[in-house]
Amino acid sequence: MDTANSQQPIANGTNELYPIFLKLQNLSVLIVGGGNVGLEKLSFLLKSSPNANVEVVAPQFLPELVTLAEKHPSVKLTYKKFNRWMLRKRNMVIACTDDLKVNKRVYDLSRKRYLICNIADTPYLCDYYLGGIVTKGNVKIAISTNGKSPTTAKRLREFFEEVIPEDINKMVENLNEYRKTLKGDFEMKVQKMNEITDSLKNK
Repeated sequence: MDTANSQQPIANGTNELYPIFLKLQNLSVLIVGGGNVGLEKLSFLLKSSPNANVEVVAPQFLPELVTLAEKHPSVKLTYKKFNRWMLRKRNMVIACTDDLKVNKRVYDLSRKRYLICNIADTPYLCDYYLGGIVTKGNVKIAISTNGKSPTTAKRLREFFEEVIPEDINKMVENLNEYRKTLKGDFEMKVQKMNEITDSLKNK
């Protein structure tokens, strides 16, 4: 990864982030920091992915973070200061200590290992952001403001939570069952599904 190139500003001001939905139960996530921000990051991950495979490392932890971890068997707490060996066999990293030097070291070491890393409240040291998320059953919508305004992402999340009907999951399940009954090749199935869902655009 070329750190210099990856941090170049986007000239036209558009959001060029690529949204992706990860199966965190199949990955290894490291969170460095056991304070309020660490609690916030862990809570955010577990809200969407309650079986996320996460290890949190810090010399000490907030009691609330310990309580949260105890409710999730896939979360491990390690009472130690960060060490570079902790990055072995990881897929993504979050650093949220109150020491910017430590956070920067985590970022630099992660980049050398081609690991994607997020440094809390430091956009220029982030390979990804944790955006707003709306979940209604099997339907999940991720919202990003390109790291510019978390408050806007929050308000958009609240808006979509209100306007998306609660029974949308039933519709998704029914469409999934119907799709299984379709005959023909992939293109024919896509065409048929597009036809029966076309009316949704006008609702």
